[in-house]
Amino acid sequence: MNNLKLYSELSSKLELESKEEDESVLFSAFDIERSRLFFASSANRIYTTHLSSFHNERTWSLSADVDSIDLEPNDYITALEYLMEKEALVIGTFDGLLLLHGVDGNETTMVGRVEGGVRCISPSPDGDVLAVLSRLGQILVMTHDWDLLYETALEIVPEGVDVREPTSSRYESPISWRGDGKYFVTLSEVCDSITLLKRIKVWERDSGALHATSESKAFMGSVIEWMPSGAKIAAVCDRKTDSECPSIVFFERNGLERSSFRINEQMDSTIDILRWNCTSDLLAAIVKCEKHDAVKIWLFSNNHWYLKHEIRYSKKDGVKFMWDPTKPMQLICWTLGGHITLYNFIWNTAVTENSISLVVDDSKIFVTPLALSLTPPPMYLFNLKFPSAVREISLYSKNTKNCLAAFLSDGCLCVIELPTVDTWDELEGKQFIVEASISESVFGSVVHLIWLDSHILLAVSRYGFDHYLSRISSNEDGILGFYLQEIELSCSEDHVPGLLTCSGWHAKISHQNSLEGQVIGIAPNPTRRCSAYIQFDGGKIFEYTSRIGALKHNDLSFSSSCPWMSVVSVADGGSLKPLLFGLNDIGRLNVGGRILCSNCSSFSLYSNLADQVITHLILATKQDLLYIVGINDILNGTLEMYEDFIHTGNRRREEIKTFIKIWERSAKIVGVLHGDEAAVILQTTRGNMECIYPRKLVMASIINALVQERFRDALLMVRRHRIDFSVMVDHCGWQAFLQSAAEFVRQVNNLSHITEFVCAIKNENVTEGLYGDIISLPRSKDIKDLKARDPKGLDVNNKVSSVLLAIRKALEEQLPESPARELCILTTLARSDPPLLEEALVRIKVTREMELSSSNDPKRRSYPSAEEALKHLLWLSDSEAVFEAALGLYDLNLAAIVALNSQRDPKEFLPFLQELERMPDLLMRYNIDLRLCSLEKALKSYRACGNWSGVLTVAGLLEMGKDEVMKLAHELSEELQALGKPGEAAKIALEYCGDVNEGINLLISARDWEEALRVAFLHGREDLILEVKNASLECASMLIGEYEESLEKVGKYLARYLAVRQRRLLLAAKLQAEERSMSDLDDDTASEASSNFSGMSAYTTRTRKTTSSSIISSAASKARDMRQQRKRGKIRPGSPGEEMALVEHLKGMSLTAGAKRELKSLLGSLVMTSEEATARKLQHTAENFQISQMAAVQLAEDAMPSDSINEQAHTLELYIQRVKSEAQNSEAFFWRSKIFLYP
Repeated sequence: MNNLKLYSELSSKLELESKEEDESVLFSAFDIERSRLFFASSANRIYTTHLSSFHNERTWSLSADVDSIDLEPNDYITALEYLMEKEALVIGTFDGLLLLHGVDGNETTMVGRVEGGVRCISPSPDGDVLAVLSRLGQILVMTHDWDLLYETALEIVPEGVDVREPTSSRYESPISWRGDGKYFVTLSEVCDSITLLKRIKVWERDSGALHATSESKAFMGSVIEWMPSGAKIAAVCDRKTDSECPSIVFFERNGLERSSFRINEQMDSTIDILRWNCTSDLLAAIVKCEKHDAVKIWLFSNNHWYLKHEIRYSKKDGVKFMWDPTKPMQLICWTLGGHITLYNFIWNTAVTENSISLVVDDSKIFVTPLALSLTPPPMYLFNLKFPSAVREISLYSKNTKNCLAAFLSDGCLCVIELPTVDTWDELEGKQFIVEASISESVFGSVVHLIWLDSHILLAVSRYGFDHYLSRISSNEDGILGFYLQEIELSCSEDHVPGLLTCSGWHAKISHQNSLEGQVIGIAPNPTRRCSAYIQFDGGKIFEYTSRIGALKHNDLSFSSSCPWMSVVSVADGGSLKPLLFGLNDIGRLNVGGRILCSNCSSFSLYSNLADQVITHLILATKQDLLYIVGINDILNGTLEMYEDFIHTGNRRREEIKTFIKIWERSAKIVGVLHGDEAAVILQTTRGNMECIYPRKLVMASIINALVQERFRDALLMVRRHRIDFSVMVDHCGWQAFLQSAAEFVRQVNNLSHITEFVCAIKNENVTEGLYGDIISLPRSKDIKDLKARDPKGLDVNNKVSSVLLAIRKALEEQLPESPARELCILTTLARSDPPLLEEALVRIKVTREMELSSSNDPKRRSYPSAEEALKHLLWLSDSEAVFEAALGLYDLNLAAIVALNSQRDPKEFLPFLQELERMPDLLMRYNIDLRLCSLEKALKSYRACGNWSGVLTVAGLLEMGKDEVMKLAHELSEELQALGKPGEAAKIALEYCGDVNEGINLLISARDWEEALRVAFLHGREDLILEVKNASLECASMLIGEYEESLEKVGKYLARYLAVRQRRLLLAAKLQAEERSMSDLDDDTASEASSNFSGMSAYTTRTRKTTSSSIISSAASKARDMRQQRKRGKIRPGSPGEEMALVEHLKGMSLTAGAKRELKSLLGSLVMTSEEATARKLQHTAENFQISQMAAVQLAEDAMPSDSINEQAHTLELYIQRVKSEAQNSEAFFWRSKIFLYP
């Protein structure tokens, strides 16, 4: 995803000693230690120059030292190499001389002679050995001390062939070493081949043995080059027999062919020289075409060979080149006439500022908008086809206008107007032919090209010598060097929306300035129209303004030349200003006139704003660390947290997460996706692209969207990047979000997304905790003011509950009713803090009631089924909590449904629910509240049940205050009095209210005499003692009267019972006698008639209605029974039930257990107050009554089964004596005081 940019082009003329035109430069060598260049000419002269001597002054001459090599008249130089160990040149001649030439002392020594002449000399990479190929086809390998190690023949010569006959032309050099020096390769003709086929041979250095041989092929010339890394051997194959252009073929060390690619030239073109750069990533060749020669440079990436650059020369120049042995991006070219040019390249990202990929490959540009599709080259969306190879490109993109300018290797300028990016989907897979612009101007060799405006280009061009692109006419002899040119563009064709405008463009140079220095880079000024910054050699920055043409020096210059230069607009104090970024070749990143990072390998700039104001710097270091730096940190100088962008293994720093570890070594940043995409695009050394989303950029884009109230976009980013949803609430305070909840729901309008958001909200402020180190909050409002405005009805101290309540209200207001909305509302209830499960269950209960009603209400369609809603609630909440919430509603059926849907064992909950169902309602509520530890509810249930002790116990558990307990006790005391429970009210008054007077009065009302007297004595209150005494005397007098009256009633009721019983027996005997006289009746009929008649008797316990009970409904029977029970207490003389009513009434007159306890307490109180006489009388009266009542009941029960009344045996006096004898040890008389018992 990179393009090879030529950023520096330095040319000089080597002044040859001979004025004759036939002297030409043939060979070159390089001194790595002292950066010297050596050239050997056809006149046997050695020219020595330093790289530092190259300049761009108008003299254009190159100072050089000249040494002449004395040779025989017909002898000449055929090979030249520099030996670092000898610090001298080794020269081979046509006659076979091996000469060692000391450049510094101009001394030449013959060190050997090779039979047949020297064809080429090739030292090993480590300098230990030297390989010499003779013109007779012999390979000689010797040490740097000229000791011959071995000699071998390049090819086995057939019999009859003269080995002394030279085999090749004088300028070819077919030996190449592998990078480690263990092997070398040669290319030689097959001796027995009629078709002049050749083959590659790989030789072992140490032994000279032949290691491998390739198949015989039609290799072109003697061009062969072993990649320094040792992976491939490059050669050229002639494809004329296949009517194709030549192809470059790659072989492995074992001689097998690996791959190849065509050079895309004419069929008759040839390749003379093939060279790898020192890092083995670029392959350059000289391609000789019909009208020109070209230096072509290829790159291999993603299994594709890209032609990244082409430099054209005229054929008469006879151009040759070499790569700088230490600088992989520096190419040195020279011509036969001595014109030497240094080309300095850099890898420039093919991704533009608006994330459009423009990858150059020969005469094509592959166009891909990465924001639409992250497609790695050689794939693309569409491509542009130009007349010749592309050398320099520039893209203009502003608003909806997109224009592309391309400078070609043939000197033409092409312009294309592109449609808006959102219509590019229609261009997929298409190729567009671009025509060159019409121009009468000669643009020279364009090194830099940018847009100043939509119709103005600014270019830096070089003119000079006989350069192919500098066609200088006779009246332009003075135009030499570098020029700054404004190029005006116009188009004769109307732009059609959605289509490309590839033709009809006119270009002319409107303004031209001569430049005194070398330009390293230019960049447009984004804050000022038609303005640009120009960087000269050394890092000096000047500002250029269109049409004025003046260069104004800028104070923010770089400390050194920075080939990678970018100018962006940043916000500083509310205004926009330009900020300059520059990266030099040693990794120093200059920003705003100072060095920001010293080990930067690549950088890019990111903007999350629509106006492309840069907000973040993204840089990668040589340690393969990726940093995201805020522009505000750079402007404010707050960069301490980055620790000079060097990883020191600081644990605290790793916790802060200031960097991202790049997973693949030497990966480079090629671009970013701006705005909401928030992505960084990396390209590995293998060529593949990777897209990462740094948390800091993602958070910046999310916060930016939230500030702009683009809630839907923010939510989508949060979901896509798995960010905590709470950031949407916390970015400017959750109180502010409450006011935007309705807008949030309206924009999102996706219930599943809202549900996901609701489930993730937490009380923690993630902008201060989880994302505190990577987030920067643009607070447009004061948070304190927001918090001061408490929204009505919301809990300002509970973030989760308040936010979910606001969402719930917004859902009900903004979205129509639907099952999904109801489920979302249930989610807000379940996720509240604490969960509002009871409210959720109430909503589910309403749905279930609608289902059970079997109504056709259309509203039912707007709700999910009760089962679905309940399962949704159980999925969101703890099943036990939902079960308890159902119990808290006191709905046992709902609780059972919850338990069943939560997969609980019925044995666990059914017995408990059944037990609750059998309880009275209030007691059930109390037990449920107690289980749920709902003490306040239990308090209410206790009060409703009348269990005052439980109420006060719960009050203690609730830790109620003293005043609250006192108030509660008074209320309970009054309630108990109203309920007729004065004894319990007295206990509360005494124990909780401390009111002795009221307590005594209540005990008297409860007739708890002994307790009343005890309390009175406890408090030493004589007045209360007297009050208790008087009340007990009054009560004793009243009871004596009641017992005497009841004693009389017992006698009356018993006598009536005996009389009724006697009369019934007589009547029954009479009826039986009459029945026996009716002998003529059938037995069955008589039986039925007798039964019916007797049933109608006034003294029978059955009626006619009861005999036909089988045909009477159960409901009617129950109603009749209820009426009979209400009438049972009444005695109606002559009624059928009179006899039983009398017996029941006698039984009902017995002393109850409460009456006995009251009587016992009253007797004790009278005795303790010295009222023995009254006590004795009371006990005697009560005892007589109880004995008489018991005796009467026994007599009645004994007389009931008898058919006759024995007047002697069935007497009350007799039974009274019997009861008296039994009463001595009977528990029924426990109330009696023993001191009053008669002997």
